[in-house]
Amino acid sequence: MSEAAIASRGEPLARRSRWARFLDSDLFSSFRRSKIAMAAFAVTLLFFTVALAAPWISPQNPYDPAQLELMNSNLPPLWQAEGVRPFLLGTDDQGRDVLSAVFYGLRLSLVVGLLGVLVSGTLGIGLGLIAGYFGGVLDTLIMRVADVQLTFPAILIALVVDGVAKAALGGHMDTDATIALIVVSIGLSFWVQYARTVRSQVMVEKGKDYVQAGRLIGLSSPVIMVRHVLPNVTGPVFVIATINLALAIITEATLSFLGTGLPDTMPSLGTLIRIGNGYLFSGEWWIVAFPGLALAGLVIAINLLGDWLRDALNPKLQ
Repeated sequence: MSEAAIASRGEPLARRSRWARFLDSDLFSSFRRSKIAMAAFAVTLLFFTVALAAPWISPQNPYDPAQLELMNSNLPPLWQAEGVRPFLLGTDDQGRDVLSAVFYGLRLSLVVGLLGVLVSGTLGIGLGLIAGYFGGVLDTLIMRVADVQLTFPAILIALVVDGVAKAALGGHMDTDATIALIVVSIGLSFWVQYARTVRSQVMVEKGKDYVQAGRLIGLSSPVIMVRHVLPNVTGPVFVIATINLALAIITEATLSFLGTGLPDTMPSLGTLIRIGNGYLFSGEWWIVAFPGLALAGLVIAINLLGDWLRDALNPKLQ
């Protein structure tokens, strides 16, 4: 038998072996023992699935003005006397189906949250690696900036970044530019946790033998940091990223609720809550209730997953 055939047959076996090792790992065993973690994972997976499938499962495209009818505005949920098909959860003041708006709002909130975590994680991990590995003036400068930022609430940092950028650009931005600005604002608000955690881990790792061996054979500092040190400090980073995903979604919702986030034409969950808040005391409770429940359920599920992951990766609790 040729070497290529052996390699082609051995590759799936290697994949199965890696999957089998994962199924036998302490992490998966801890997951199976935790009913809360499994329930939180199921709810989170449901929200992600609904968000991805929104264009196919939504009764209406709430972002398409051609599909909106003002005659259908402020209709109650279907189970009430004045409910009308196919508006299961009722409609808002623009005749927008609340269920469809929640599905699409979930999509926007998750996209902004994930991109915000990616930006903050990339920035924080990079600065933490530099501060921990090189030390000295760079370490002092980065950590003092982090200390100063910690004195301000994250939402205030996001509001300042958002306001300054809009003032500099004249306030004339399309939807894509607005989303990018919100992502950057969230990223600049949450990088400190990554930087401080990675710095402390790197300061421990850089004194170990494998780092010294890399220096002796002539590897450059960026190669040592990225290819050898970084994989050994990713455990706490995953925990921070999971918890920060919930914080990023809440921050985006807060910005949108305050009117500085996404426009009404492409509302996230925060924008839907802001729109519905104006009709809460006039009896149209469903406009704010269902987006609020979706946001609360998503954030709680992600936070529960983050709590489980933190405990599962804590060697003191093993």
